[in-house]
Amino acid sequence: MVDFIRNLSPNRRLALVAVVLGLLAVVGPNPYRGAAASVNTKEAAIQMARGTDQVGVTELADWIVQGRADFRVVDLRPATAYAEYHIPPAENIPVAGLAESSLSRNEKVVLYAEDGARAAQAWMLLKARGYRGVYILRGGLEAWKDSVLFPRIPENATPAQTVEFAKMREVSRYFGGTPQAAPGDSAAAVPVAALPKLSMPVAKAAPAGAKKKKKEGC
Repeated sequence: MVDFIRNLSPNRRLALVAVVLGLLAVVGPNPYRGAAASVNTKEAAIQMARGTDQVGVTELADWIVQGRADFRVVDLRPATAYAEYHIPPAENIPVAGLAESSLSRNEKVVLYAEDGARAAQAWMLLKARGYRGVYILRGGLEAWKDSVLFPRIPENATPAQTVEFAKMREVSRYFGGTPQAAPGDSAAAVPVAALPKLSMPVAKAAPAGAKKKKKEGC
């Protein structure tokens, strides 16, 4: 077990600490008192080591762009931070309010906060209550800002990196972000970008020739 912990990356160790805190919250005095709660700690540790407990920010962005409706995104930060900016279409549910939330045990839920510890604790609390489809957003909101809102092409980018940046540039604009210039590229320098105004991306128009649904009574 010691070797397993020693081989974990710093982020994974942080997550493991959060797991312990989550377990203490489950068994100690807390808003969940009286509710049956158990968790397979070995299974949880394996998921963390393999990264199967996480969803990447570009993957989440792709789900949203596709218009998928088979998942929910939960912002665990305080209401003031959520009001300033949040990932569309995230809902604001603090950790203490998860037990009373409308989250279903059979749906896919992606959790995020500013730091990994809070998201990991929420992940453990939901796991302990029988939610199997819960995931942590890898890197949290900061990773979303860096990779989705303000992507930057590396200096001396390879052809593959250039293609990837072209894709992320369109994704960034979809979410109201600002693609950044490469480091040292003074000729194409981009001012420091501000967070985009909160609004859902515009839905794609219906295909030409699509029939409109008749109103009832017509």
